[in-house]
Amino acid sequence: MLVIVPAWNEAQNVGATVREILAQPEGYSVVVIDDGSSDETAQMARSAGADVLSLPFNMGVGGAMRTGFVYAQRLGFDQAIQVDADGQHNPADIARVMSGLAIADISIGARFADVGDYSAKGPRRWAMKLLASVLSRISKKRLTDVTSGFRAANRRAIDQYVRYYPAEYLGDTVDSLVSAIHAGLTVTQVPVAMRPRAAGKPSQNPLGATLYLVRAVFALSLALMRGSRTTTVVHA
Repeated sequence: MLVIVPAWNEAQNVGATVREILAQPEGYSVVVIDDGSSDETAQMARSAGADVLSLPFNMGVGGAMRTGFVYAQRLGFDQAIQVDADGQHNPADIARVMSGLAIADISIGARFADVGDYSAKGPRRWAMKLLASVLSRISKKRLTDVTSGFRAANRRAIDQYVRYYPAEYLGDTVDSLVSAIHAGLTVTQVPVAMRPRAAGKPSQNPLGATLYLVRAVFALSLALMRGSRTTTVVHA
């Protein structure tokens, strides 16, 4: 089982995150994808015990995660999971999220599933509810948090992500999930609680949060159109 940690300028957090992951009894392997950081992210991750792949420039979470899935595929890992470097994903919940792979190809650690006190307001919350509603219908499975990055993949999903895992905003969560479902993969969710960011500021600024709804709907529309074209080709 491989834990993939995408990290961009997370020198303050990544070392503690890696050590906490490695302290779990399951004995996970950890690779940190240093996404073109300008600080000491790579050094801190390596000194904490992780393998580190450093990208030459910032590609975003999607680009970093696709790199991680290629690494997982080439080294023959059967399962992989994303854990963010900022400490919000609790490493103690990795096994819980991974357990969803017993019944599905993709398991999402869901923040809106009656566990914890995570909340979102305004356009961001509306977007999350809209996306969850649409993707629930597509997947024929009730999903409440399709934008969560705390998600696990089995070998089939790893192979799918290597073939297609977009780098654009929300593509790594929404678009990749739609494409996986259209490719015949199954999805489930497991309730988890999120923790506050350990240090620093999130990469998403207030302006980006304000535009969340429009961009989310746009990303979903592109994903649905792409999936529809793929289905048409398959059945031709």
